[in-house]
Amino acid sequence: MLFLLPAYLSENTSISHFSPVIKDYIMQTDYFFVENEKTARKVVKFFAPEKKQSDLKLFLLDKYTENADIKEAQDRMIDGQDFGLLSEAGLPCIADPGNLIVKWCQEKNIRVIPISGPSSIILALISSGFNGQEFTFNGYLPIDKSEKKKQIMHLESMVQKTGYSQIFMETPYRNNVLFEDLTKFLSPNTKLCIAANINDPDHEFIKTKTIKEWQKQKPELHKIPAVFVLGK
Repeated sequence: MLFLLPAYLSENTSISHFSPVIKDYIMQTDYFFVENEKTARKVVKFFAPEKKQSDLKLFLLDKYTENADIKEAQDRMIDGQDFGLLSEAGLPCIADPGNLIVKWCQEKNIRVIPISGPSSIILALISSGFNGQEFTFNGYLPIDKSEKKKQIMHLESMVQKTGYSQIFMETPYRNNVLFEDLTKFLSPNTKLCIAANINDPDHEFIKTKTIKEWQKQKPELHKIPAVFVLGK
């Protein structure tokens, strides 16, 4: 079986926010697919502090991974070994490369078990006041300045034409640059929600304002995990 295990969005989140079954599944296996070993070990310790770190067998699964790179793990699964899939934050396979192993499991008729947990994308959307019935997640915006400008204006036009909420993200150390670009390229009356430090009891910041209002109140987002939503 493959357990799709959620990770916390903030290390400061109380463990009481999570289902006890997460710990049960972590205790059930020593084998995990992870995007980052250091983060994965911290997540395992958070949910199951009594789990011996030396027992963990971690297989790297990031955006560069191909099936050939994890063949040893796949062979073990075919032989009946249970595995967990851990995201860097939130749910696996959403803005996360874990779908590679899930796709393989579906093809090999290996049972996939999703476990409930937080998704920063969904939590940002439901906190924005925007259309939660029709929305699009656009992943990360282009790094190239001209391409990024084109994409920002395209997302704004999609909100205006369709009413669909448009969700996107940025690497935390580029958040302030993205904010500057959004306030520069978007129309003054366009509404933007910024959801930062989601689930952090002390530093969570979720606000929806017009671009004109954001220009007067610049948030500090450098190296802070954030989700951006455009909507009506």
